[in-house]
Amino acid sequence: LYRDARECLTLLSQRLGSQKFFFGDSPASLDAFVFSRLAPLLKAKLPNGKLQQHLKSLQNLCNYCASILSLYFPWDGGEAPGPMPAALPGASAEAEDDPHKRRNQVLSVLVGLGAMLGYAFLSGIVSIQRGAAGPAGHRPLAMEEEEDEE
Repeated sequence: LYRDARECLTLLSQRLGSQKFFFGDSPASLDAFVFSRLAPLLKAKLPNGKLQQHLKSLQNLCNYCASILSLYFPWDGGEAPGPMPAALPGASAEAEDDPHKRRNQVLSVLVGLGAMLGYAFLSGIVSIQRGAAGPAGHRPLAMEEEEDEE
């Protein structure tokens, strides 16, 4: 297995040659795939480092990984992408993301409630009746009486 892996690394090194990426000056999906396999092998602490040592001996593959890391992951190497602000007691991280989150939540609930009530009134599920007696002495029917008449 190690012999096949060493041979694969050697072939990748030969294919890359002195190019920045496998197909020229811009990365392709093959570059993403190869980097996803080489970077952990290069960076991780392994119990048996034979394959890692072989990869480190292939200078162009090491430079390839270092180039991609510095280009797409500039914070690698212990540097964080940016300082994280200290959270205040009782403050959530979500509140920091959107200062108007609570207002937006309340507004969305009110809009939803308004839409449901509007639907209920327009579809006839709910109706508002005024006064105790309707025209010509008819009194309004209760829900139970309406069901009986149907």
